[in-house]
Amino acid sequence: MTVTSDLCQRIVETGSADIGPAAMGAARRLVLDGLAVAVAGAREDAVGILADHHRSQGSRPAATVLGLDFKVGTVPAAALNGAAMHVLDFEPMWSPANHALSTTLPAVLALAEVTEASGADVLTALVKGTDVQGWARHASRQWQAEDLAFHPPGVVGPIGAAVAAGHLLGLDAPALRHAVGIAASRSGGLLANVGTMTKATHCGEAAASGLEAALLAARGFTAHPDIFDAPRGLADAFFPQGVVADLLRFGPPFRVVEPGYVIKLFPCQFGTHFGITAALSVHDQVREPGLITAARLTTPVMSYVDRPNPATGMAGKFSLQYTVAAALLDGSVGRSTFTDERVRQPDVQALLPKIELTMSPDIPGRFEDMHVLLEVDTAEGRAIRERCDGPPGTWGSAPISDADHLGKVRDCLGGALSDEDVERFVDLADRFDELPSDGVRQLIELAGRARPSLPEARGL
Repeated sequence: MTVTSDLCQRIVETGSADIGPAAMGAARRLVLDGLAVAVAGAREDAVGILADHHRSQGSRPAATVLGLDFKVGTVPAAALNGAAMHVLDFEPMWSPANHALSTTLPAVLALAEVTEASGADVLTALVKGTDVQGWARHASRQWQAEDLAFHPPGVVGPIGAAVAAGHLLGLDAPALRHAVGIAASRSGGLLANVGTMTKATHCGEAAASGLEAALLAARGFTAHPDIFDAPRGLADAFFPQGVVADLLRFGPPFRVVEPGYVIKLFPCQFGTHFGITAALSVHDQVREPGLITAARLTTPVMSYVDRPNPATGMAGKFSLQYTVAAALLDGSVGRSTFTDERVRQPDVQALLPKIELTMSPDIPGRFEDMHVLLEVDTAEGRAIRERCDGPPGTWGSAPISDADHLGKVRDCLGGALSDEDVERFVDLADRFDELPSDGVRQLIELAGRARPSLPEARGL
């Protein structure tokens, strides 16, 4: 028995009755968050360009493109919806760090429309796919940002999407082994593209690749049946120092429950949330942000978010310096924080040079263990010091309230749906595990509506 064969057998034997109410509830909340974030993300330029591209290619209209009011084939729908769900960097964060939702849910939703899956079916597939991703990330032993050679969702995302799609397709264990093997050959994702439009495609392509892998396996397409164990297989290629047997920890209570995930309240890289939280506390204590003369931020080593002068709003999402500056100046951080215009405004440009960043190797880099320190000096002679051990809802603390989460959801949906449809959306999502296939389709159709409409295709 190999790890791959044992794992796939366990996955296939896990049904909706094995998930349990806690995991079902956690998965239901993921659907609510992911759909809302994708609707908001669909308005971003990056997703508009991708949508134009996929529409120009032509495919049978089988699955809904969230927030853009048209349909394409199931695989391109997964690619587009995964990119939309990730482009704002607003979907939930996992431990070890990963974007398991935007790589799994889009594949499941695209397939659900053609298989007439129930809400319970969708949630079961989602729990399975995210659980495999979580244990693959754990097995990698690449738990801190500086350990990573590749973007995690690009590596483990195709596997999770294949597992989730395999559930809806009813793949048996041998077919699932091939689906996982096919998906593994599509793994990748370069961290150099963090802060660009391409980063969103890491999640979109993972969802599409995993879905296509499962569809191919269902037709009899083959791959190495032991891709986790094989020499030059997935583990050898991406985490040669890992412990592959960790994958066999798949199952209850499932990683949607333990260690769980964090609902993001700020649309940017999760490590920046620590500095933002500290800066918001400082903002409440400073009479006038213009009086700040110096700010010193101490963090773990996270070199890819050391961006002292981001040139675009998207790059600002991955800048410790900019996110702290915005929080200090505005007292809030939201989607409007990350526009090109806001990054370039004079008050931001005046404050950024005053922020000194120190990355200390003495501070753990894993999200649930890390902290940051922010020290701010003012022209009035005040010295304010704030430490953040975790943003709201982080591991080890209470999750964010339903009210705060619904505030995020309604904000994301507000530009695309009427107030009445927003409340209908929330109601359907809240009952998702009870929905028959018709109810699932209604929710997807609601999330597919758009205002304003997509502009005319840009062409080649």
